[in-house]
Amino acid sequence: MKFSAPWSHQNKLFKHAATLLTLSSLSFATIAAPLDKSKIQFIGPLAEDMQLKPFQTPHGNAIINNLLPQLQADSDSFSVFGKKQNWQPFNKINALTLGGLQALKFNIETTRFTQGTLTLKGIEQGQLFINGELQTGDKNSYKLALNNSTHSILIVAQQVANWHDVMLDFAPKSDVDKITLSASQTKRLSAKQLFDAPTISQLSLAPNAKQYVTTTRTYSDKTQNQANTVTVLKDSDNQTLYRFEAGQPSNIIWSPDNQYLVYLLNGELKQLSRKNFSIKTLANDLEGANGFTFYNDTSLLFSWSKSPENTNSLTKHYKGLQDRWSYARTTSQIYMLDTKSGLTKALSQGPLSYSLEDSNSNRGKILMSRPVMAMQASTHPETELAELDLKSNKLSSLGKFKTFNLAKYANKDIYVVAGPDFKNGAGRALPKAMLANNYDGQLYLLTEGGKNVKALSKQFDSAIGQLQVLENGDALIKVTEQDTQPLYLFDLSKQRFKKLNTGLDIVEQFSYSHDRNTEVLLRGTNALAPQQLKRLNVSKNKTDLIWDSKPSSYANTRLPTLEEFNFKNKHGVEITGRVYIPSNLDKTKKHPALVYYYGGTSPVTRGFTGRYPFNLWAENGYVVYVVQPTGATGFGQKFSAQHVNAWGDYTADDIIEGTQAFLKKYNYVDSEKIGNLGASYGGFMTMLLATKTDIFSASIAHAGISNITSYWGEGWWGYLYSGEASKNSFPWNNPELYSQHSPVFHADKVTTPMLLLHGDSDTNVPVGESLTMYTALKLLNKDVELIEYKGADHQIFARDKRFDWWNTMLAYFDKKLKDEPQWWDSMYKND
Repeated sequence: MKFSAPWSHQNKLFKHAATLLTLSSLSFATIAAPLDKSKIQFIGPLAEDMQLKPFQTPHGNAIINNLLPQLQADSDSFSVFGKKQNWQPFNKINALTLGGLQALKFNIETTRFTQGTLTLKGIEQGQLFINGELQTGDKNSYKLALNNSTHSILIVAQQVANWHDVMLDFAPKSDVDKITLSASQTKRLSAKQLFDAPTISQLSLAPNAKQYVTTTRTYSDKTQNQANTVTVLKDSDNQTLYRFEAGQPSNIIWSPDNQYLVYLLNGELKQLSRKNFSIKTLANDLEGANGFTFYNDTSLLFSWSKSPENTNSLTKHYKGLQDRWSYARTTSQIYMLDTKSGLTKALSQGPLSYSLEDSNSNRGKILMSRPVMAMQASTHPETELAELDLKSNKLSSLGKFKTFNLAKYANKDIYVVAGPDFKNGAGRALPKAMLANNYDGQLYLLTEGGKNVKALSKQFDSAIGQLQVLENGDALIKVTEQDTQPLYLFDLSKQRFKKLNTGLDIVEQFSYSHDRNTEVLLRGTNALAPQQLKRLNVSKNKTDLIWDSKPSSYANTRLPTLEEFNFKNKHGVEITGRVYIPSNLDKTKKHPALVYYYGGTSPVTRGFTGRYPFNLWAENGYVVYVVQPTGATGFGQKFSAQHVNAWGDYTADDIIEGTQAFLKKYNYVDSEKIGNLGASYGGFMTMLLATKTDIFSASIAHAGISNITSYWGEGWWGYLYSGEASKNSFPWNNPELYSQHSPVFHADKVTTPMLLLHGDSDTNVPVGESLTMYTALKLLNKDVELIEYKGADHQIFARDKRFDWWNTMLAYFDKKLKDEPQWWDSMYKND
């Protein structure tokens, strides 16, 4: 293809994780093809009376960078110095020279990792941008490596002697490296969109529902791992009243009298008047303070933690099991702050940490919890629920519980969220012989000062999560319901759950008003729809859309389609799942597929994106099957209880049976090109499946458990999690469970190629779990790779690491399932 210009740029090698746009020192043979100029869009001249071009000024880069957003936008036109400029096909341009600036843009479509050299001619001064990033090359040549995606090309021309001479050549590295030019604005979903697009990270609705606060977070190439955050105060008509410019507030709360907004900023507690926007500092020196909430109009409650001084000792004497946590000796107490005087007083004291559960100013009481002991040698540590009478300073115990999660006042009584075994099994809905899974949250009502308990959710299959209590005692409850996280209203008087019509698969966060006509501000996503901000009227059960990220960040973006796929396992139990099908898939051909699962005690939810981007995988050419095997919460207590003492028994069978049923239905999937992957417990499942089946052609385990015993003893929360997953079972009384269910003990049975991924600073599942499996498979001469992410814990959060991690997984599957090793080799061959 022809199209280009000699630009003098310094030759530079770089690799960007998001687009894998790399410059290398490879040599290429030029293969030219005629350029179809109709697929290139042209705009200009922009500011044709410009006396000095940007490159002739000391601020040229800044001038071009500030123009980029308009040039990259999907709009057909924009205005420059009062003159409307329109994009038009390049083949309709007939000019030798033009004043000001001009620009060309088009898309390059690739169907695989593609390498080659892009050569430009005819533009004497200009810049080339691919996916928004400025390229550098050697004179007029740019050596590229493009992943399987749609790549946006923008050329800003500052000086052209003759537009008839402008040409472009693409010389592929090999016969498999091909690109297709497209003038269409439609593009495939990209990793950058998923990570960088604006999302609301914080929201709060005023008690009278007349104002609300949101914090929006975005990322960009310019700021890299640093998020751009903007916090605004808006009215009920969604008009901005105040914008936080000096910094970004946190812990945003409203005074009950609707007069003030209080927040933390740079270690100071600030009070913003809702009437005139004046600001008052309420307190300073608040290091370690968090969880601020109003007790009444003029008093705040909060937790204040204190860490022990660093003694620089050569040794550490462990005081108990929890002492392996870096924060175990940090204590936290509850304090009250008077907003008028600034005086703070302590409400709790002692060696034990207290947590604020709730408060009720009408009753003059505070609900709090504390561990029974600082260092408890138990797989189910006890929590004591206590009530403080502020008038008498009397602290009364309401009970000691082993499966406690949270508590809230409900009129004269107390809501509690805890496992089925709470209060001697008050919430169990199981056969006597079955052990409950206490990660399956249940709702209770404590009455008569904690003496009596009533189970409210025994016949409600959803797992109870976040809970907020309304003025009349009813509760707004976020639950896990199969693979969704909806919002329910629990009617206290009728003892009934009512599902609220949010229109979202996943409610990520909600905030509610305190008036009679309760309104809820909430954010969330659907499986194929990115984040939305909505306002819900509870009495009408009607939702209004306030903000949608799709038009601004995902316009003209191709997304896969979604199909529900359920099957009955060999025990007659329905196992649910969903299938993401790539857009424009040719179903007359065979295609590779990926099978994803967790297998631990939670389902794989239907969020639009996250650590594992199913939509992105599908748009890279994989049919993606997400299966919800036995053991997860949200499907009823009996379903979740089968996670206990199983360690993959039911889960592995469900995944294998599900994959077989999936292949039977989706006959356009190539049964010889099936990959599987999971993380944490899902990583354990990946390793375990490799010892049980050869149905998969390539496997990835991220932060997986290879030896249950070492995870139980070394993972920060290993013994606590095992308190449910291995309930009443220990290496000394059930060695068969700990050994024979550990994948490394069956490593000799593995035949599937495997990639192990792990953060080298993982405290949850230590990196030794992958090292152990890697050692075994290497000694057995198996096909295994191990990639460690330096400084990463159990999850990969940082933008640069996230892009590299996503690319690593896709590159590995491309190599193993598509017979395309080039991407993987470009990343790791020369390490």
